[in-house]
Amino acid sequence: MHAYVRSLKELFEKNANPIDAGPMKKYMRDQFEYLGIKSPQFKTLQADFIKQNGLPPITDLDVIVRELWDLPQREFQYLATSLIGKMETQLEADFIATLEHLITHKSWWDTVDTIAGHPVGIMFKRYPKVKAKYLKKWRKSENFWLRRTTLLFQLAYKEETDFELLCELIKKNLGSNEFFINKAIGWALRQYAWTNPSAVKKFVKATKELHPLSRREALKNIGG
Repeated sequence: MHAYVRSLKELFEKNANPIDAGPMKKYMRDQFEYLGIKSPQFKTLQADFIKQNGLPPITDLDVIVRELWDLPQREFQYLATSLIGKMETQLEADFIATLEHLITHKSWWDTVDTIAGHPVGIMFKRYPKVKAKYLKKWRKSENFWLRRTTLLFQLAYKEETDFELLCELIKKNLGSNEFFINKAIGWALRQYAWTNPSAVKKFVKATKELHPLSRREALKNIGG
């Protein structure tokens, strides 16, 4: 185990709270074990750790996040995504393979959405060839978490959003009964509606096959 991971593991295990772990596990539908470290304490522990130890070398990040991902308690996956977020502007193009691994392993909205809306979004802006290759792959994937990522990676793009692309991706997913796909469609449209409400209204009106959930989420803040 990498020394950085070992030190984080020891620190967080030392601060585990079994009383809180049960409700946290229940909230996530019993899919993951928890140490019972709530968000305020989590942030304090991590900040103090980084103050003392610094961030890891970018060359070690792949090994570190994969090792954190392999640990059973969900807080370690949160540490992995947080470290990636703190170093996301330094990521090289080949780190996309690591992000794909994280999206497709121990998958749930809490980690997938963080990865989709931040590091993937940034990497797709920085590396057009990576975007072209992985969008082509992910948009056709049977793994709906990868498809959800294609719908959400532009969440922070605002006026830079490629709305035509977003519409194409949405149309590829019409007819899905998967909650997380239909929710993502609505979320992506709702987010872009802050920038261009008329375009969103027009698309929703024209797209009769939109799931009611997607339609409701898309128009939540703009009516129609």
